[in-house]
Amino acid sequence: MVDTGPEDTDTAPPGRRGRRRSPGMAQLRARARRLAVQALYQHQVNPVPLHELLAQFRTDHDFSEADEGYFSELVKGTTRSSDTLDTLVGPLLDRALQDLDPVERAILRMGAWELQERLDVPYRVVIDQGVHLAHTFGASESHRYVNAVLDKLARRLRRPEVAAARRG
Repeated sequence: MVDTGPEDTDTAPPGRRGRRRSPGMAQLRARARRLAVQALYQHQVNPVPLHELLAQFRTDHDFSEADEGYFSELVKGTTRSSDTLDTLVGPLLDRALQDLDPVERAILRMGAWELQERLDVPYRVVIDQGVHLAHTFGASESHRYVNAVLDKLARRLRRPEVAAARRG
């Protein structure tokens, strides 16, 4: 469950006590990314047609606090572009892409897709979300690896945005 702040406490604003706030766009997308990584992992382990995978996830998971459209876009975009994404990410790795843990591979592909295709999402958000997902699903140090790879990729794909952030 997403923590949306105070409910029945003295610190809750008047008129808000006892009511849950709706999750914001950032929370909806974070949940969509979490589900997308699970779907991408599952697709690597047990490849099924994409429409079946999406249907299964819609049936088996609660999307009430997730941006379902963004989930679909992430899974479809990452899956359909996996060869291109592997070409982008491969040179930044210290080992063969196939030697990566499937969770790390899913996170890196999804992060690469967002960096390349979703210019409306700040590069720092993409990296932060990748690191968070690696903390949640990856091996003990995979978050450091994901951070380093996505940071290098952001400097290549989003050079002006990265430069502006470093100046400011």
